[in-house]
Amino acid sequence: MDEAPAILYTGAMSTLDPEDWSGLRALGHTMMDDMIDHLAGIASQPVWRPMPEAVRAAFTAPLPREGAPPPALYEAFRATIQPYVTGNTHPRFMGWVHGGGNPVSMLAELLAGAMNANCGGRDHVGIVVERQVIAWAAQMLGLPATTSGLLLTGSSMANFVAVLCARMHTLGPVARTQGLNGARLTAYASTAVHRCVPGALDMAGLGSENLRLVPLDGQFRMDISALRAAMAEDIAAGCTPFLIVGTAGSVDVGAFDDLAALSALARAKNLWFHVDAAFGALAALSPAQATLLNGIEQADSVALDFHKWAQVTYEAGCVLVRDPAIQEASFAQATSYLAASNRGLAGGQPWPCDMGPDLSRGFRALKVWMTLSAYGADALGRVVADTCAVAAHLAARIEASDRLELLAPVGLNIVCFGVTGFSDAQTQDLVADLQEQGLFAPSTTMINGRLAIRAAIVNHRTTRADVDALADEILRQI
Repeated sequence: MDEAPAILYTGAMSTLDPEDWSGLRALGHTMMDDMIDHLAGIASQPVWRPMPEAVRAAFTAPLPREGAPPPALYEAFRATIQPYVTGNTHPRFMGWVHGGGNPVSMLAELLAGAMNANCGGRDHVGIVVERQVIAWAAQMLGLPATTSGLLLTGSSMANFVAVLCARMHTLGPVARTQGLNGARLTAYASTAVHRCVPGALDMAGLGSENLRLVPLDGQFRMDISALRAAMAEDIAAGCTPFLIVGTAGSVDVGAFDDLAALSALARAKNLWFHVDAAFGALAALSPAQATLLNGIEQADSVALDFHKWAQVTYEAGCVLVRDPAIQEASFAQATSYLAASNRGLAGGQPWPCDMGPDLSRGFRALKVWMTLSAYGADALGRVVADTCAVAAHLAARIEASDRLELLAPVGLNIVCFGVTGFSDAQTQDLVADLQEQGLFAPSTTMINGRLAIRAAIVNHRTTRADVDALADEILRQI
């Protein structure tokens, strides 16, 4: 039998590091200076720019077989990428619920990238920093010091984790091996619940139709009487209620469900009580808004996003779980190649991969830790209070106008309004015009069957002058 040919190494092994670090260092300094200038001058730039077709077409090129010099790539970035991003760092971006980011978090992204830590497990400082962030989040909301949790991409994944924990609470470990096994589980949330909650039931194999959407009361909160009636109807039909989802900061108008009442009902019925507080959780840091969250401290789990009101750069979602044993039971797996140890790098149990769906996880905790450490909870609370005050100012401008009208109460930081006499099509065109002109970026939503202009004041850079300018520009254009 012929021998296999020997593998010969005729030169240095291939590496992606530069031969001379000085050129990369200089380019890095240029990038940093440019990005700091970008943030410092953000208010003078267009909020958003439509992408030219030639630029869009450039991103259909085939896979490059040979590399290009980093300086040339940076020039391509400046020309074809930087001008056409979403624009949510701009103070006049008021669409959806997008945080504005902050410069300390931007720098933390650089540090995390250099470390390139895999925070799925093992015993290293990235895991310890994340646990510190989870402890701070639990403290912020009044949850026990023993609360567990994870940083995730956003509240979509956080709500998914919570649904699986609720399933474990109701069915036990058999749910992981045999599925529902004939159980007819039903969950409950208001009609204002975020789309990711029915999506979570879908992904969990429970079926989105098994989320009962409960009508709202006059304050855009879940109607507790209607919730009780829906649960009674399901029980009579042989279903098993297992989960109540309270909303803390609804997407449309920023309403808060009565979390204390929902918590009491969940406890009485032995249901899992979860709160989707994607952006509303940060209200806990503002004395003026904190009472809206009364009852969240009783939650079995909470979903929140640090990349919204806390202004951390995307993405930085979080799930908190009152009972760590249930979270670990919902996700842990035993494998020889990921076996933990009592000492060495394989120590540090439980690993994050045993508390959620991801094994490969970046060091996103660093930017959250640096943001909270650099600014402090009180400053972030002032951002919450200030953005709510700016929203109240815009609401007052609208109420004082004979051409504009409020379409929902403004109890937080979201203002839904319309132009008197405008059709939905006219409203849609007006919002698109403001966006395409680069002047403002509000979004739209449906309020009581009517398309509303929706201004969500989330960015810490947005001032009363910005919302005055929005009202003035709308009045000028109509």
